[in-house]
Amino acid sequence: MSAGTGSRPPLRVGLVGYGLAGSVFHAPLIAATAGLVLDTIVTTSPERREQARAEHPGVRFAGDHRELLSRTEGGDALDLVVVASPNRTHVPIATDALRAGLPVVVDKPLSATAAEARALAALAEERGLLLSVFQNRRWDNDFRTVRQLVADGELGEVQRFESRFERWRPKPKGGWRESGDPQEIGGLLYDLGSHLVDQALVLFGPAVRVYAESVVRRPGAEADDDTFIALTHANGVNSHLWMSATTAQLGPRFRVLGSSAGYVKYGLDPQEQALRDGLRPPGTDGTPGTDTGTSGAGAWGAEPESLWGRLGAGESPVTGGGRAVPTLPGDYPAYYAAVAEALREGTPPPVTALEAAAALDVLEAARRSAHEGRAITP
Repeated sequence: MSAGTGSRPPLRVGLVGYGLAGSVFHAPLIAATAGLVLDTIVTTSPERREQARAEHPGVRFAGDHRELLSRTEGGDALDLVVVASPNRTHVPIATDALRAGLPVVVDKPLSATAAEARALAALAEERGLLLSVFQNRRWDNDFRTVRQLVADGELGEVQRFESRFERWRPKPKGGWRESGDPQEIGGLLYDLGSHLVDQALVLFGPAVRVYAESVVRRPGAEADDDTFIALTHANGVNSHLWMSATTAQLGPRFRVLGSSAGYVKYGLDPQEQALRDGLRPPGTDGTPGTDTGTSGAGAWGAEPESLWGRLGAGESPVTGGGRAVPTLPGDYPAYYAAVAEALREGTPPPVTALEAAAALDVLEAARRSAHEGRAITP
């Protein structure tokens, strides 16, 4: 658990859900953040409660979010609710928390539709409360590097942005994430697509045209497992985005082509695997974390030189063409550090609900495009 900031007591956080999102991402990052303390976890699973006690000694538990929200007085009062439960529950739990007067962080996707996202944003604004969406991939090491290269003009005028989250999982795992029930908001379009679209919009602004192809390829699968989206941004940049569980040979994570140079980067940011392996980032208050180990580079979110992307023109990065560009360290802890600052100081949240709504406009257009076989104006 994190300590308070200076003489101020820490902000108490209630975490709804201790599955993959709650246990691997949110709980460790909350615990590493100065000024936040992981106070209560909502889960009814005995196994997950045992896991949480081992990983976060002293944490308390609640059976559901209503029990959590009933703790409003004295030492039981919460300062932030984090929603890391299945997608179908995001809107109702966030709504209840905001109506109870509590700031909220919601795991992506915020909702199934942009209209629902904007309604939540309006409710938060009406109540004067923070509402933020956990888009941790903005702090991936490779995306931070691409963002810096674009900002510095290293590519000239960017013409095409290619981005992939591809996996080789020929057998479905099952569960709500792969359910074909629309109420579950499953499938890769809303899972990995939420990250890919968000990153494209952060880099190049709003999309004016969306074309998508979305397929269910694996035997026994119910939801989309191989999807492609093409965006035309208002500034003329074309973004090509792939999300797949059926890719036997993985493409580059990023290929960004500009008028004077291109950048190609393979591999994934090491932070997710480090968190899955039980390793922890250093605290934002200076407390030590656990070395990532898997990166081989020593520092949290860093990677070895052998994985750096390459920048050049008219050369093949596969044969060593172009120059190696040092990858900036990944920084997932920055998200909750910014949330804590927003709650303490009134600064803007790191990701807003309206930004999430803009991405959902694109995801809805992509789903419609794939169904109708034509480009859509979002």
